[in-house]
Order: sequence, then C-alpha cells, then structure tokens
Amino acid sequence: MSGAGAPKTGNIDARGLNVVIVAGTWHETITDGLIAGAQRVLDEASASHRLVRVPGSFELAVAAQAAFAGGADAVVALGVIIRGGTPHFDYVAAATTDGLTRVSLDAGKPVGFGVLTLDDEQQGLDRAGLPGSTEDKGAEAADAALRTALVTRELRG
Repeated sequence: MSGAGAPKTGNIDARGLNVVIVAGTWHETITDGLIAGAQRVLDEASASHRLVRVPGSFELAVAAQAAFAGGADAVVALGVIIRGGTPHFDYVAAATTDGLTRVSLDAGKPVGFGVLTLDDEQQGLDRAGLPGSTEDKGAEAADAALRTALVTRELRG
C-alpha cells in the first residue's frame, strides 16, 4: 500500500462549510467504513454535512454536480470499484475519475476523492478505516475536501 508519505490530517476548523458526502452502495462493508471515516472528520472539524447514497461509483459525478448546484462548498465522493475479469473496471474507474474531476473544475469547488479502485476485496478492507485496517481513505478524502475548500475560500477573499 502507498500510505507512506501521506500528509497529516486533522486539526481543521471548518465551521460554516457545507459538505455533502456522496457514496455508492456497492461493497457495503467497505463503503460503510469509508462513510464513517468521512463523517468522523467532518464532525471533528465542525462542518455541516449530509450523506446521499447513489447506486454505484459511476453515478457519483452527477450527484456531486447536484450537490454543488444545491449550495455545497465541498463534496466527499466515496465508492468501491473492484477489478473483475472484463474491461468494465477500466471504463468505470476512468469515467468516475474523469467525471468527478470535471464536476470539481466546473464548480470551482473541491471533491474529496475517496473512490477505491481495487484488485480484490481485501485491499478495500485494508483501506476502509475498519478495525484492523491500515488506512482510512474516507477520512483522508474528507480531510482533503475540507482543506481545499478552506484554501479556495481564502484565495477568493
């Protein structure tokens, strides 16, 4: 895993920020772990937040776009895509990444990227912030979204 060199997280004051978590429903145990990590970080930072569920990772971009249209300052996108025996994985992973990037740039607001692209389920369990996990990618995505929202707010004056 690539956790080495990760930035420090925590100690954010995000009062006044409105954040929407958009999460897929595939691989419930992993996704629920990602959501819990993101919610914990948002609560610790005193950010206002809500959770919206979509069917899968492909649908995250349009939900993020709607969240920004509804006034969100940041979105935390959480999903799980596990490689299978067909090229489906490549198409969904690329479309999800490209879609979320486009939504973020079009809105001029951050999307914390917590979409796990995995070779197998164990990799997801290792990254989901569950007991025994070595990483908490939901928490990291929320932290990144908050920090970037604060930076963009500062830059815009």
